[in-house]
Amino acid sequence: MQSKQLDERVRIHLEEEYFSVDKALLVDHSEYFRALFQSGMRESNQKEIQIRDLSATGFSIMLKILEGGFPVLSCEENLKAVECASFLQVKAMAKYLIASINSDNCIILYQAAAMFGLLDLFHSAALYIRDSYADLEEYLDCLSPDLLDYIESLVPSTFVAVGAHTPTFEFLEDLSRTICYLNEEDNTWRTLSCMPLHASTFLAGMATLDNKIYIVGGVYGYNKQVVDQSFCYDPVTDVWSEFPSPQQLRYDVTLTAQEDHLYAIGGEFEKMPLKSVEKFNVSTNTWSFVSDLPQPATAVPCAQAMGRIFVCLWQPLDTTIIYEYKTQKDEWLPISTLNRSQSYGHCMVAHRDNLYIMRNGPFDDFLRCVMDCYNLSTKQWSSLPGQYVNSKGALFTAVIKGDIVYTVNKMVTLIYTIEDNTWKFKKERAGFPRSGSLQTFLLRLPRTGHSIAT
Repeated sequence: MQSKQLDERVRIHLEEEYFSVDKALLVDHSEYFRALFQSGMRESNQKEIQIRDLSATGFSIMLKILEGGFPVLSCEENLKAVECASFLQVKAMAKYLIASINSDNCIILYQAAAMFGLLDLFHSAALYIRDSYADLEEYLDCLSPDLLDYIESLVPSTFVAVGAHTPTFEFLEDLSRTICYLNEEDNTWRTLSCMPLHASTFLAGMATLDNKIYIVGGVYGYNKQVVDQSFCYDPVTDVWSEFPSPQQLRYDVTLTAQEDHLYAIGGEFEKMPLKSVEKFNVSTNTWSFVSDLPQPATAVPCAQAMGRIFVCLWQPLDTTIIYEYKTQKDEWLPISTLNRSQSYGHCMVAHRDNLYIMRNGPFDDFLRCVMDCYNLSTKQWSSLPGQYVNSKGALFTAVIKGDIVYTVNKMVTLIYTIEDNTWKFKKERAGFPRSGSLQTFLLRLPRTGHSIAT
């Protein structure tokens, strides 16, 4: 009986089109259909349902998303999709639209979300516009004063960097223990906060979630003893707190965040690389194991595109495999393979539906960084023209805000604009005043003054 219910299909009539849809799919994802089919009314048992005042285009887009597709939408399709997500109360569709926000669609999504009452999409689009305000300002005259005021009330995100710090008794006040941010108005790096005495950022995993910094793992001492405490920093309250560490202690670990969860990916423990992965639920304050990586790996390159998590795993000789972690199915799926010579490392960042793979090399050319791009929609690889000077690690700390890329090292902060999938140099800013490796990210900081980093 249960199998029959799951396989039951219903015909949906919108405008001049008909859709044969799995009833269970609609019940699982749409509050509208869940209420309709469980109401006990005559419509709940009908084999065909007509929905008026809703476009067939929006419904078709919804089905593609719910069936696991990743449609790239036009301006008009975005409007229809927002209307459908609101009318049928489909949270998964709203999340997809949030993940797809870019400089081409952010204004239309902002207006549509305001019109149809999708508050999460409304706020997310407003934040995107705020971060890209200078580049979008000439197009904002179409917004009402209220919509414009809301955007301008928000705090833009700021480029933040943390140096590699390991706590030692001799250097408890070492400057490497500070978190700093780039004040672009006066081109200075300023101190945001000092880390707790027992926190380590050397070989630690770091990520941001809900505008907070999370630090997991790391080592201290000459023997690389793993840190068994995890730390969280809230820039709004300027308060550090501790939270549980993963069940498997690990260092040289990759930490990424998505939808109220942190993921500790791979790493090392007692000089043995790990393939285990753990998920931290911020709401319940608990860790749990999820599916292992396909192979043990440390310092795994990781990026998120279109709301999806991707990692790069390197296999000799010179083979890089991209895997996607399917959060709902808890499985790692190979997406594509890149065969390129490289020297000692590589990393990955995402922009729109593109994954950019950066690597040193080939061989001993450590100052040269070359990039390849994998497009998730076309499933095609392309090599970016020219070469990018790595300058001892600058590009390996790339962070993307809107269409802008921030890279930094001790000598210089280089800022690029992504146009037609090519990184074009935009401007230069002050280098980060610390030596060693860096971790970088974006935060929204309270409007208060901070001391200049020295």
